[in-house]
Amino acid sequence: MNIGIIGAGNIGATLAKLFVEVGHSVAIANSRGPETLQALVNELGNGAQAMTAAEAAAFGEVIIEAIPYKFYRTLPAAELAGKILVTAGNYYPGRDGQIELGDKAESELIADMLPDTRVVKGFNTIWFKHLQTQGDTSKPPADRRVIFIAGDDPAAKQTVADLIAEIGFAPYDTGSLHHSKIQQPDTAIYNKDITLAEARAQLGE
Repeated sequence: MNIGIIGAGNIGATLAKLFVEVGHSVAIANSRGPETLQALVNELGNGAQAMTAAEAAAFGEVIIEAIPYKFYRTLPAAELAGKILVTAGNYYPGRDGQIELGDKAESELIADMLPDTRVVKGFNTIWFKHLQTQGDTSKPPADRRVIFIAGDDPAAKQTVADLIAEIGFAPYDTGSLHHSKIQQPDTAIYNKDITLAEARAQLGE
């Protein structure tokens, strides 16, 4: 699969490495231009290339954005139309300034801006060091570290769930984009190191 990653920080670079390792082709972008990513691309190997954000969005069947939340309006809407976009960003008022969410989840503002894009919330509740080290395909799903996802498109969520399982984690579907509020910072499951079995027990499944 072709995967575009917008954001080359801790989460974006880690996901690029994990997906290249399992055989996907990855295009990674940052805000400073492809030429600043050559060292990372060289480290990732033949499965990776550097592009602009718009090019990475056009390249990917699935695109993951891992940028500071305050920049969500910079996402390339035209190139993301019809694509699956996984939003891994989190809103931190101290970093991002005041953004009026109203009664909406963070992911819903992105979906509102991208009405032709299949938005899934995911990869936002795990520390990048754990993302680097805790995936283990030898474990049964119930014993794997959980990664929470949410969205309004069941097929898009299944595609993302399959990618999560492929890199050794266990996906847990928390429901709709609106319900992805339970994945946001300062919630009971945010950045908690728990297995799928523990997540099921905690969330009453």
